[in-house]
Amino acid sequence: QVVLVESGGGLVQFGGSLRLSCAAPGRTFSSYTMGWFRQAPGKEREFVAAISSRAGTIDYADSVKGRFTISRDNVKNTMYLQMNSLKPEDTAVYYCAARPYLNPTRVISGYTYWGQGTQVTVSS
Repeated sequence: QVVLVESGGGLVQFGGSLRLSCAAPGRTFSSYTMGWFRQAPGKEREFVAAISSRAGTIDYADSVKGRFTISRDNVKNTMYLQMNSLKPEDTAVYYCAARPYLNPTRVISGYTYWGQGTQVTVSS
């Protein structure tokens, strides 16, 4: 079973920053497109950002453009989400996801592997 492990969540004030990390499978990591999704209480899981296997293509949801930065380190087998200018509406459980294809997608069903989630709470 492929296990993705998120970390870096926590409580932050409005306008603050957090960096999430996702530890991914080993030798095949560089062949996987990676994505971040989030789910707020009472809402559906939604797309946040995705990055292609070699970081050539990056996609952001409109709600986070200009504030969040997705990146990956294929040597460390880790994906990151730098979140700046955080708002209360960013409060959610953030999930790391992976798919064994070169190109990203915003569709949840397009991802094969998921992490357990990490809580991000932004106070007003």
